[in-house]
Amino acid sequence: MRFPFPRWNQVTPVKVYQTELGRTGQMETLLHDGKCFYDERSRQVMTAERQLVLLSGLIVIEGDIAPEKQTFEGYVMICGERKVIYRIKRPRNPDGTVFSTELELS
Repeated sequence: MRFPFPRWNQVTPVKVYQTELGRTGQMETLLHDGKCFYDERSRQVMTAERQLVLLSGLIVIEGDIAPEKQTFEGYVMICGERKVIYRIKRPRNPDGTVFSTELELS
């Protein structure tokens, strides 16, 4: 069983890039170029080292944008701004498929 995704809520264009170090320097890979749900509410979270980190927003994209990767580092280009990805979440449907990819931004 899969839950229906609210596609009508995706109105903000976004580009998601993965960054990784290669032999020739930092490589960037485009993972997603499309629309998303963007929540600009900022909030603070505490890390394991007991430091406060200010998060600047949340992006929700339908499905899994990087199914072959468990986790990745990178940034997003949204509303003309470059924002770093702080954390990635992938909530699942009851049948085990990925419902959405949630990116918390710092």
